[in-house]
Amino acid sequence: MENIFVTIGWLIVVYILGSIPFGLIIAKATKGIDLREVGSQNTGATNVARTCGAKHGVLTLVLDIAKGCLPVIIATGISSSALFLSLTGLAAIIGHMYSVFLNTKGGKGMATTIGVFAVLTPGPLFWSLVICILLVFATGHVSLGSLTLVTLLPLFILVSGNWGMLVASIIVMFLVYGKHRENILRLARGEEQPWQRNSAENQ
Repeated sequence: MENIFVTIGWLIVVYILGSIPFGLIIAKATKGIDLREVGSQNTGATNVARTCGAKHGVLTLVLDIAKGCLPVIIATGISSSALFLSLTGLAAIIGHMYSVFLNTKGGKGMATTIGVFAVLTPGPLFWSLVICILLVFATGHVSLGSLTLVTLLPLFILVSGNWGMLVASIIVMFLVYGKHRENILRLARGEEQPWQRNSAENQ
């Protein structure tokens, strides 16, 4: 981080890479579907799985995770600064959620968040992800699992003592909450539809 302009340039590059809407590209290329017009109108892996099938959803998930983990892996070779690594991760996540290619719209950020924190804080992410997966299987609600993951992640990071990544995890938590505000309202009203049901209907 010796040169602020180089750092800003790096973060812009990471943001642009994070902005690549893999879900939209995959859905259009394989099914001729514009994800912004079907299902939840979200470009993330869950909507791809619901509208295009599980294998396309998995491919989207892997690519969106890669958007998070690869820039952070590269960043660790540039600097060990917690601030620099946190900013790199946030740039990738914000790019996914507010894509320059989609007029600042995008996915809900979970896959890219997993990619980022798999590198930055693998232990806390693992336990948060385990609980997330268990909740998704128990309830069928991906949104509930996602919200639980980003809520628990700062707590597990705090317990782990890796406080350098705590602020980034809290920022991500609020970003994800914002993207899930409609899901939160539906969960509160008991109107959120289980993922399995929507998935089965659309494959």
